[in-house]
Amino acid sequence: MAHADLLGRIRQQYIILSKSHKKIADYILSNYDKVAFMTASSLGKKVNISESTVVRFAGSLGYDGYPELQRELQESIKSKLTTVQRFEMSKGHKESDYLTKIMMGDIDNIRHTIDHVDVDMINTFISKMIGARKVHILGLRSSSILANYLGFYLNFILPDVHVVRETAQDVYDQLLNMTSDDVLVAFSFPRYSKRTYDCVDYAIAHHIPILGVTDGLNSPLFEKTEFCLTAKYSMNTFVDSFVAPMSLMNALIIGTSIRKEGVESNLERLERIWEDYGVYNNK
Repeated sequence: MAHADLLGRIRQQYIILSKSHKKIADYILSNYDKVAFMTASSLGKKVNISESTVVRFAGSLGYDGYPELQRELQESIKSKLTTVQRFEMSKGHKESDYLTKIMMGDIDNIRHTIDHVDVDMINTFISKMIGARKVHILGLRSSSILANYLGFYLNFILPDVHVVRETAQDVYDQLLNMTSDDVLVAFSFPRYSKRTYDCVDYAIAHHIPILGVTDGLNSPLFEKTEFCLTAKYSMNTFVDSFVAPMSLMNALIIGTSIRKEGVESNLERLERIWEDYGVYNNK
């Protein structure tokens, strides 16, 4: 249920709502972007009613409880929140407990990703990358962190890996020589970069297999790609939480290294090169 469906349902049932439920409805209709990250208790305080009344309101709309209503709102608006709005949400963390809350949130994201991981899809990713002539990796804006990380380690494993970068050379120029024998690994997390989807559309038009990595089934990338992995992503601060996607990439890298022949010899050669050129301080 998208937020538009929720708001439409509220409007449809508004006339039969109780007085206290109308107060909640009025606040949600005007502030749904804020309500998405408010507890039932804090929402109740905003409209001067009890927490239990807020819970009953959610049930009257067909939800199992307030958390389900809240999750639906979060999923539907996360790609639309500005950095300023997300910074305002960060202020909800007290200085004394923000460290614990942020890190526990990252742990929860990893647990959620583990519970919903598609092992068969991971194996498909590995097979597609190993079998490709060349692996192109696309991640723009903050998603470039994930793209660069994956590219750094795949370069030790696979013979031809290219990370598409936002440089003076336009990203479209870097896609020019892709062929149907290649694969494009595309990262897309809120706020979804338009240029990423332009590149994905280009790849689709040229019959280039796409391996998508995104935040959930409602992502535009999930709809566009046949092969897609998802990792839980948080939007309750102005900083993108990529802990779960990064952990998923670790698993993908290790899985690829196990399946690909010759990785150990590659690493041995690299160690000799690093030693010869003093890449690391061994003192």
